[in-house]
Amino acid sequence: MDFATARRTMVDGQLRTYDVTDQELLAAFLAVPRERFVASVHAGIAYLDTDIPVGAKGRRLLQPMILARLLQAAAIGAQDRVLEVGCATGYGSAVMARLAEKVVALEEEPALVEEARRNLAALPSVSVVAGALTAGVPAQAPYDVIVLSGAAEEIPQALFSQLGEGGRLVGIVGRGPATKAMLFRSVGEVSGRPIFDAAGPRLPGFARPAAFVF
Repeated sequence: MDFATARRTMVDGQLRTYDVTDQELLAAFLAVPRERFVASVHAGIAYLDTDIPVGAKGRRLLQPMILARLLQAAAIGAQDRVLEVGCATGYGSAVMARLAEKVVALEEEPALVEEARRNLAALPSVSVVAGALTAGVPAQAPYDVIVLSGAAEEIPQALFSQLGEGGRLVGIVGRGPATKAMLFRSVGEVSGRPIFDAAGPRLPGFARPAAFVF
């Protein structure tokens, strides 16, 4: 399979047509070989407009156009420090490494942690951290950008508290069919707004606690 052509087709046919217009972001997606971040059995579908299974516990890589729209909304700059929550095999972090000064890639599934470390070993600006996704990585905070690489019914306050002043957090938020991509900003206090309709695989630990009913 001609992966370079497939990657170009993804950028031109999926990202550009889904209102992704940032040229540096498009170049980053064009430069990172997604087929290297999925199992060999899935390499042939690496550039389809779909989430791809990774790991052994139902985790999936976000479809490229959703990830691209989230990153565009986050407006990652060359001096930014970024935390990716749920890096899985490291694809998103590899893309963000071409935009940011530093990327902290957080993952809690041990097999995915090891795979991400192998995949990202050649990128000195990326560090892979093992730990609970809902806790973030407070030791390396504050962050200019936090990216949830999956959906959350509710975002823990622990993540908001790791944003620096002016920091942005992006992710898919909601329950059931009523999920939207959200952009949160920390300016004195954190506020958020929906940016587009989106769905994605829920990250482990990000279910809303069940309410007690009398």
